[in-house]
Amino acid sequence: MSSRRLNLLLVLAVVMFATLSLFLGPAQLGAHDVWHGLWTGEGATGLVVREIRLPRALLAILIGAVLGLSGAALQGLLRNPLAAPSLFGAPQAAALGAVLVLYFGFVDALSFALPVAAIAGAFLSVGLLVLVAGRSASLVVLILAGLAISSLAGALTSLAINLAPNPFAVTEIVFWLLGSLEDRTMRHLAILAPFALVSVVLLLAHGRAFKAMTLGEEVAQSLGFAVDRVRMLVVVGVATGVGACVAVAGAIGFIGLVAPHLVRPLVRHDPERVLIPSALAGAALLSAADLGVRLIPSNGEIKVGVLTALIGVPFFLWIVFRRRRELSGSSA
Repeated sequence: MSSRRLNLLLVLAVVMFATLSLFLGPAQLGAHDVWHGLWTGEGATGLVVREIRLPRALLAILIGAVLGLSGAALQGLLRNPLAAPSLFGAPQAAALGAVLVLYFGFVDALSFALPVAAIAGAFLSVGLLVLVAGRSASLVVLILAGLAISSLAGALTSLAINLAPNPFAVTEIVFWLLGSLEDRTMRHLAILAPFALVSVVLLLAHGRAFKAMTLGEEVAQSLGFAVDRVRMLVVVGVATGVGACVAVAGAIGFIGLVAPHLVRPLVRHDPERVLIPSALAGAALLSAADLGVRLIPSNGEIKVGVLTALIGVPFFLWIVFRRRRELSGSSA
């Protein structure tokens, strides 16, 4: 399948899921109500469509796209299909930043300051990563430093939950960590958008470098690519985008792992051509998951981070088993 046709099909899927998102919710709205509320913003219908459902649909698209693109970029950089955005600790550090302001009672779970604190945590993790690993560190050193940072951030998050002063603080922290697009507004979208744009530009700019690096880092350097610079800019791009996404929506896992795998066979495993389809597939996956949590019967809405994890873990195990069979087959 050509990349253009694949991208068109994925765009249509994203548009379809986003449109359905405008219709789903506690308030039952018809097509005329949704259309009228979307374009005029008048009355209760306009409030529901423009201020509640539209931001949720747009955030699902943007966050899914950033997570999918980040996963494809990391897999291209590391030449490893099991690489995921959490590898360098940015999501865990972003979660820690938000948890700390919740723990100390500075904000509540819907506060405007919450994503700002989480983005600050993500940037702090990148600065610490550069400080620990150095600007010209190898991939192994970067991965080890990232794992150390993510483990520390996870431990501190658990400590904050364990020492929370009251059960209400624990509830706010835990529900936020589960990941959700519920009750998000246009101001959350405004916070996320600039960081997402920086991330997308940085990651898309290195598609040719990923393609050259499939032949090895030495070959990529001989072709004129500054491998150390590419490595650091990709880490910064992933941390910026994923940190901002976690800041706004909490922890939403496995989109960055699953999306590239769904489209990679359709673009003949080309690490450059997989970037844009991965972003579109990520947007479609998260939009579909957000629809799913509203369709599953329950007393309260299931968190979208829980649903993506339930789907993503079996997929991850399938990738591991398939990879093991390929390695055992090639060594036989």
